[in-house]
Amino acid sequence: MRNILMISFFIAFCNVFSQEIKIQKEKWHWNNKTQDSIAGYAQAVKVDNVIYISGVVTSNITPEGITSVYNNLKAVLANYGATFDNVVKENLYTTDIEAIKKYNDVRKKFYSNDFPAATWVQVQRLYMPDSKLEVELVAHLPK
Repeated sequence: MRNILMISFFIAFCNVFSQEIKIQKEKWHWNNKTQDSIAGYAQAVKVDNVIYISGVVTSNITPEGITSVYNNLKAVLANYGATFDNVVKENLYTTDIEAIKKYNDVRKKFYSNDFPAATWVQVQRLYMPDSKLEVELVAHLPK
């Protein structure tokens, strides 16, 4: 009898914890387009107080091109009431790391000397063939 009770308890326990737990995702897309269905990604996803921003690109590694990327990232952050002060992680992918180093001051202005953890990677090619820079961010909002 004791074994039957233990087995019944184990089965009930497994059923409770095997049910799928879904997280709440708040998605944002440029111009309200359905990137989920067209391109298969969201421009930004907020889960709890964390914002994950997909890469923003440019084909122009100049002060103007870099400024354009960071202004677009600024717009995504603003949608959630955030600024670059909320950014905790930056991933930067480029086809020319030396050009990025040369114009790093342009990027640094957006952070006002409060820099996030960052990873810079030189790649052979980005998803969009003419793109030379892609930057993605992770930002935290206060609870």
